[in-house]
This record gives sequence, C-alpha cells and structure tokens, in this order.
Amino acid sequence: MLGIEISERTVSRILRKLPRPPSQTWKTFLHNHLGQMVSIDFFTVPTVTMKVLFVFLVLEHRRRQVLHFNVTEHPNADWTSQQIVEAFADRDAPRYLIRDRDRIYGSEVRLRIASLGIEEILTAPRSPWQNPYVERVIGSIRRDCLNHFVILNTRHLKRVLAWYFGYYHGSRTHLGLDKQCPFPRQVSSIGRILAIPQLGDLHHRYERVAA
Repeated sequence: MLGIEISERTVSRILRKLPRPPSQTWKTFLHNHLGQMVSIDFFTVPTVTMKVLFVFLVLEHRRRQVLHFNVTEHPNADWTSQQIVEAFADRDAPRYLIRDRDRIYGSEVRLRIASLGIEEILTAPRSPWQNPYVERVIGSIRRDCLNHFVILNTRHLKRVLAWYFGYYHGSRTHLGLDKQCPFPRQVSSIGRILAIPQLGDLHHRYERVAA
C-alpha cells in the first residue's frame, strides 16, 4: 500500500516444482470457482468464566470477505439456518457453499441452503484442509486478535470481532489478493509514512500523508 516494489524472485526460485496431476485437483476446483463460492464454519472461544462460545462465519472466497458472523452459546440447526438467511438477505446467493460434515448442519439447514438455490459441497471427514479459505481466516482471527484478548461474554466477543473485521477488511493486506485488502485501498508512493493504531494499538494501518 506504500508503493514499494518488492521482488519475489528469490521466493519463486526456491519453490519446488511439483508435477501436475492428470485431472483437476481440489485446489484447481476452488480456484476455478473463486467468484461463485462461499464457505461456512464454526469455531469456539472460551470466556474468562470458562464458558465456551461458538462463532459462525460465512466467508466469500473471491475477496476473502466475511459476509456474516454471529455468536451463540448454544448453536442448533434453527439458529444456523437463520444465520445463512441473514448472510444473503441483501446480496445474491453464491452458486456453491463449502461446509464440513458437522451434525449441526441438519435437514433444516440443508433445506434452507437449497431454497436459496445454492449447491452444497461437503468436505471429506476430518479434512479441514479441503475448506482452506475459512480455516485460514479463523487462524488469522485467533493469531491477530483473540489470542490477545480475554473475552468476558457474548456481547464482548461480538464487539471485539466487529472491531477486528473492520481492520481485516479495510487495512490488513493479503498475499492471495495481490497484497490488497478485501476492501481495496489506493496505493500511494508520495508523502511521509504514518502509522495509525488499530485494535487498541495491537495492529497498525500504514498510510502516506503529505509532508
């Protein structure tokens, strides 16, 4: 975002050259349908009182945008179905939705997904690597944010996550997006570099300002 060109020649030189398989790989499928696909998943967050909260995410693959999230102490099929409806209430539904085989995705969830005209793609049992986009985002949420906070309750977790997603969408760059943000930023190469604290000084947004 600062207009500094960094060569990737060294990285490309040391990467192993792998033989290509005779048929389309799972990675190729994900890449070919990047603009038509979302992922959903749950992850858990403990609180200071030892309660376990469940966070539900809906992630759009093309721009790595978190379309919807919510938190609950007691997830069930009804609640999950409602979250899917809310995620696509004001936007077009995708063609494909990737999810794991968790029992929480019961018949009610499957019927709601089908009613939106979305085709489900189920990952193999115990294969989180088949849902890499959302798994990577969950890892980023933990490393960048939750590992540095003590969560008090559901309301506090929602506030912290909303705070983080503001940083994630507008300031955090991604190699998979050609070093851009989910909400693209303008690249500037003139002016003094200014560090703007975000997430309570946990991270910073770097911009150039006129001298």
